[in-house]
Amino acid sequence: MRDSDKPKQTLVAGADILGAVLRPHGYEFRLESEGEGSGGYFASGSFLRDDRRLELHFRHSLGLVTYHIGSCALDHETYMRCLGVYDQNQYPDFPAEPLESFRHLAEDLQKYCSDFVSGDGRQFQALTEDLGKTPARFKGIP
Repeated sequence: MRDSDKPKQTLVAGADILGAVLRPHGYEFRLESEGEGSGGYFASGSFLRDDRRLELHFRHSLGLVTYHIGSCALDHETYMRCLGVYDQNQYPDFPAEPLESFRHLAEDLQKYCSDFVSGDGRQFQALTEDLGKTPARFKGIP
């Protein structure tokens, strides 16, 4: 396999792992971009359902993970902080094997993200609205 294909192949394999959690709820994965940037080869894609989108970016590891419902958006770390489970979540991580991050994200989706995955989205939207009122709430918190 060429180096340029590795991020795409890993992202697609990771999407299969996440798909076990998301596809039963009507989400479909779409590879959106791949190429080479200043940091090396990358790939990105999203799981989509109606006005919901789980955005994934992969370079050498799973990087930015962002949840969207309509115009509301939260990155994974902020979502976990808003839910009050940041010290219990599995992702982000620093695994030896890149697909492990997708397994950890799948665990977080199952344990903490039911409102996004299969709920009505009201909790998610309320969290984003509340964060909008105090945008510096997590600033400086490791």
